[in-house]
Parts: sequence; structure tokens; C-alpha cells
Amino acid sequence: MPNPFPAAVTALPAARLYEIHDCLALALDATERPGRYTQSEREARSYLRTALRHTLRLMEARA
Repeated sequence: MPNPFPAAVTALPAARLYEIHDCLALALDATERPGRYTQSEREARSYLRTALRHTLRLMEARA
């Protein structure tokens, strides 16, 4: 499978990718609640989940 990310992006140190991943996961956890979310909160959480998926792909590309 070809690498979908430019070389400059995957050149990030692995420790930095894990740090970004942890920050995104913490942000999702911190905003989680049992009740309903406003539209802007849903959008923000969607952006966080997307960023988390991209970070995971970058981490897998480094493996």
C-alpha cells in the first residue's frame, strides 16, 4: 500500500506523534458528556476524531 502522506509529514519523531495522539484523545475525553451536544460541539468533536484518525494513520505509516 503506498504511503498517503508526504515524506515531510511522516518525518515527525514518533514521540511527537504519540504526544499529539494523546492530546487529541484527552480533548475528546474531556468534552464527553451524557447529554446532548450543541451543533458547534458536535462539529468540534468531529474534527478531533478526524485528526485522531489521521494521527493514527501517520503512526502506522512509521511502523
